[in-house]
Amino acid sequence: MTDQPERPALIDPAALRRQRDRASAGFDQVNYLKTAVADRIMDRIDTIRRDLPRVLEVGCHTGELTEMLMDCDKITTVNAFDPSPQMVARTEARFQGRGGVDVAVAGFDDVPFDGEMFDAVISAYALHWANDLPGSLIQLRQRLKPDGVLLVALAGGETLNHLRNCLAVAESDIMGGMSPRVLPMGDIRDMGGLIGRAGLTMPVADSDTITVTYPDLLTVLMELRAMGEGNAMTDRLKSMTPRSVFLRAAELYRDQYGTPDGRIAVSFEIITLTGWAPDASQPQPLKPGSAKVRLADALGVSETDPEASS
Repeated sequence: MTDQPERPALIDPAALRRQRDRASAGFDQVNYLKTAVADRIMDRIDTIRRDLPRVLEVGCHTGELTEMLMDCDKITTVNAFDPSPQMVARTEARFQGRGGVDVAVAGFDDVPFDGEMFDAVISAYALHWANDLPGSLIQLRQRLKPDGVLLVALAGGETLNHLRNCLAVAESDIMGGMSPRVLPMGDIRDMGGLIGRAGLTMPVADSDTITVTYPDLLTVLMELRAMGEGNAMTDRLKSMTPRSVFLRAAELYRDQYGTPDGRIAVSFEIITLTGWAPDASQPQPLKPGSAKVRLADALGVSETDPEASS
């Protein structure tokens, strides 16, 4: 029996790092998506009725969420990391002279730190770039203290779906074939199952959609690149794409998804995963057969034998 060749990684870590490095200098101009997701994360932190003194942030970009976390009374210190040295440098500069923040360069598939160190692990719009999301979530759970919370918001499968379709049709029409251009992302059912697989309890997965309008598709592509959200897939087309492909895709997009005011709408699905590191203090499910009250009595209804009515 021969060994199967190892499949290449979906995402090219070096390309991802280069993209984020390039995006770092002007990220302030296009960080609206990061900020919107970070705001949603902070709303959820507000509902947690205890302090979270030490937090690990995954994918800090240039410190937008980091700053929100440090402004929260529940949080004392934030350890953050990002694959991009330039984004890490910008986050460090943001907090120069202010204690409580420590930032490191690390990839999403190789989580730094060891042991159960953190009261919370938090991420806003970054972990869809993990090559092995199940493995990354397991590593993050291992960094949580007992009863620590994981709160991760990442791009879901409906993100940029219209863009994916229009680019595929345009490339096929003009070049006679298709190459991967938009990162495939999981749906909420797949994502929800990963929380339990990572060993977290009380799992919750929910979805929200952020819709942004742009003047045209070329602006969308430019801003995705400026966000560090361009094509970093291993199998991406390495040669120059003819401009005619993008012009054809822009035409298709406007025809199919244009708005009455002449703009185009682009949707970003945000899937938020929440789970807790196991701890003896958490509510435990009852053993089968241990109930003291019949369900029918609790609901105030009569119990019917299905055999008797057939």
